[in-house]
Amino acid sequence: MLFKTKELEKTIKKHVLAMLSVVVMLVSGAMFTVSAQDAPTPAEQAAAAAETRQSLFRLFIFNLRPIAAMAQGAPFNAQIAERNARRIAAMAPMITEVLAPDTRGFDLETEALDLIWDHQDDIAVKAQALIDNANAFADAAATGDMAATLGAFRAFGGSCGNCHDTYREDND
Repeated sequence: MLFKTKELEKTIKKHVLAMLSVVVMLVSGAMFTVSAQDAPTPAEQAAAAAETRQSLFRLFIFNLRPIAAMAQGAPFNAQIAERNARRIAAMAPMITEVLAPDTRGFDLETEALDLIWDHQDDIAVKAQALIDNANAFADAAATGDMAATLGAFRAFGGSCGNCHDTYREDND
């Protein structure tokens, strides 16, 4: 036996447990303080929200440019048209999520009009139209029929324009 009496052994165990409890509480408190200090401010949250939505729309543009070029006379490539339209259709459900955080009242560089946050239901309808029209365009492109594909472009491109006309600053 390490200790002379059971009573001394119990006392030491209680003190060790008490000290461990204090250490755990101090470490937990320190971690909470650090995490509380690291929490983003509302302005930082708004900036992150704007950056996220702008990134999503940059990806749309990246995928739409080759399609728009084909509609304007660039060589037709059905595989690229289908692939890029499917990418847009796959990303479009994120529109409602990235436009949900209300960033009104913050000094941000954005083309989003404030009325977006008063019309989230309409945003969802327009996002669904983009999904449907992008998939219809991709289905047409999958046939390899250039005329049918380019015929489906008007509705597809119009899905973007419908939202931009209502909810984005006119910089064009």
